[in-house]
Amino acid sequence: MTARAVSEATFDQEVLQNDKAVLVDFWAEWCGPCRAVSPILDQIATEHSDKLDIVKLNVDENPGLAMKYQITAIPAMKVFKGGEVVRTVIGAKPKPILEQDLAEFIG
Repeated sequence: MTARAVSEATFDQEVLQNDKAVLVDFWAEWCGPCRAVSPILDQIATEHSDKLDIVKLNVDENPGLAMKYQITAIPAMKVFKGGEVVRTVIGAKPKPILEQDLAEFIG
């Protein structure tokens, strides 16, 4: 399982109305660190699909959501639970560090 793409059209249903915690990876095609963290997020999505959904939102294609969630640097990852942001992680990090950051959601 890999992180699936969401857009402004699908964000409410896929993220805000999801029963599980959802990590949204705010990224862009031109962002090197975003490309570096993407396979790590795919691994976490596969290993913890029962507890955490991981989706990707291209900030260039969805500027309204990027503005709404105050994305000023990418990669930015926000965990949503019950329609609210409950955790923010900024920057590309190695898998063990990301797993620590997400421990309460995947543990």
